[in-house]
Amino acid sequence: MSDEPRTFLETRDVVFIALFAAILAALATFPPITLPLIGVPITAQTLGVMLAGGVIGAVRGGLSIVLFLLLVAIGLPLLAGGRGGFGVFLGPTGGFLIGWIVAAFAIGYMTERLWHRLSFLIAFGICIIGGVVLLYAIGVPWIAFTAKIPLSTALTGSLSFLPGDIIKALIAAAVIMTVKRSYPIIQPKTAR
Repeated sequence: MSDEPRTFLETRDVVFIALFAAILAALATFPPITLPLIGVPITAQTLGVMLAGGVIGAVRGGLSIVLFLLLVAIGLPLLAGGRGGFGVFLGPTGGFLIGWIVAAFAIGYMTERLWHRLSFLIAFGICIIGGVVLLYAIGVPWIAFTAKIPLSTALTGSLSFLPGDIIKALIAAAVIMTVKRSYPIIQPKTAR
């Protein structure tokens, strides 16, 4: 081991951050399904959020989402349906977009902490907690605020996304476990 201090982000970290931002952009090519009444599209990009945290960890996963959202904010049409620009953060999806950062970080954090015990079921549970429960806790109130509807109405409308989110969590858990077995990127956190 070298005596040189480790910098916050090494080249490998930057590559993973950029790679997962690109994966998130690529997932936008799957056509979104917009449900009437609430106007929030069902996209494959939430799967990318789950994968970012579960495959590259909390910090790198969160930073990959930050990078992606910065590119969206400056106007690149990287969201499903070719949307981009700062205005998307002020619309009904704004809470979910910001929630992506928190979700990726939370999924990565839990994955790192449970690395030695990580199984498909634990990875699935992590994706549900971070990529569904936490994300809805941030996104649904934002929908209610921007649409000027009761929180209960926003929540009820958002529940129609639940089956798709469960499927995305199942896919993410399978990918996380495959990467763990074949090419583990995450360095597990040890108790101190």
